[in-house]
Amino acid sequence: MSLTCHPFTGIYLNNSDPGMCYCVCCNALLFSSKKKYDSGTGWPSFSEAFGACGTDECNTNILRHPDISLGSTSTEVICKQCNAHLGHVFDDGPRPSGQRFCINSVSLTFKPSLD
Repeated sequence: MSLTCHPFTGIYLNNSDPGMCYCVCCNALLFSSKKKYDSGTGWPSFSEAFGACGTDECNTNILRHPDISLGSTSTEVICKQCNAHLGHVFDDGPRPSGQRFCINSVSLTFKPSLD
């Protein structure tokens, strides 16, 4: 079974509730809804991973890897804990990070904030 969905179909694309996104495979904390924005690409998009400090991602649960599988070079985002594919990151996001993490809804579990 393939764990993928098509653009504009993911369950978390239009989710605007406050909360946190976790890896569906290992429950590692990945993204905060505070950094989610509408990129218009059809994927849940975030300007940075949870735990990032500027460009320093050593305290996050993501890793970046070159990806040439789509016919051009892009940057794949995977879970640091279990190596699950999460999506891709691009350098055309909003300031101040300039990052656009396009993450597949099926790779996430969302947990709403309690407050």
